[in-house]
Amino acid sequence: MAKAYKKRVLGRGLSAILNDNEQKANNSSVNFNDIDINLIKLNPNQPRTNFNQKDISDLASSIKELGLIQPITVKEDHDSYELISGERRLRAFKQLSIKTIPAYVRNANDQTSLEMALVENIQRKDLDPIEIAISYSRLIDELNLSQDEMSKRVGKDRSTISNYIRLLKLDPIIQSGIRDNFISMGHGRCLINIESKDQQILIYEKILRKSLSVRQTEKIVKELSGKKIKKTGFTDEKLIKKIKILEKKYSLGIDLKLNKDKGLLSFKFNNKKELDELIKKLND
Repeated sequence: MAKAYKKRVLGRGLSAILNDNEQKANNSSVNFNDIDINLIKLNPNQPRTNFNQKDISDLASSIKELGLIQPITVKEDHDSYELISGERRLRAFKQLSIKTIPAYVRNANDQTSLEMALVENIQRKDLDPIEIAISYSRLIDELNLSQDEMSKRVGKDRSTISNYIRLLKLDPIIQSGIRDNFISMGHGRCLINIESKDQQILIYEKILRKSLSVRQTEKIVKELSGKKIKKTGFTDEKLIKKIKILEKKYSLGIDLKLNKDKGLLSFKFNNKKELDELIKKLND
């Protein structure tokens, strides 16, 4: 094992956030060591997957000038260590080719390691909404908690937790768009209200193409929610499918009214510009 140049017992840290019982706290005491970088393995339960290389380089420059303010956290794993939290700091140290890194060495099982990594991520300021949503979802699943119980543990409103988790219902393409800052979490919350993933993508592409605001997106979604194909007295499934294809193609709701073999098929528009665009598409 790596030699401990400094060693002292620390407080409970993140375990306090998780409301561990007293015995668990006693069994999870933490020591402070300088650890050989080569002995540290990455945490397989790390919920964070998106690391910006420029941010790592900026952190490395800060560490070079000022030193490491907050040590990483690891647990012993036979003849090596497994990282619990602090992957950005570890990456920065590797970039600087520094051989050892200050670390809290904690006696923790896999469950505790996951809890600590997830809670640390939730408390960070620089995570994207999807990373936060994944962290909340995994904590709830792994600890078998309700959203109300999770609210008490991490000190966030239940509605806040729910809004993040609902983002995971979006099409993966849209989730990537939120992570890459193409659209905001507000846009994502609007798109959640659309059940069809294909329709979500159509509106997502329209947001990007026209740089729509959240309010403009809300208006589009609200209008679409009221545009349902009326099927009274109508059972031709092939024709229904064709009409749905048209609806997706033009990103507009289609109003279909039928009585036996007669009826009315209409497109709705909000202004002359939308009408001009629709006519142009129909003529293509």
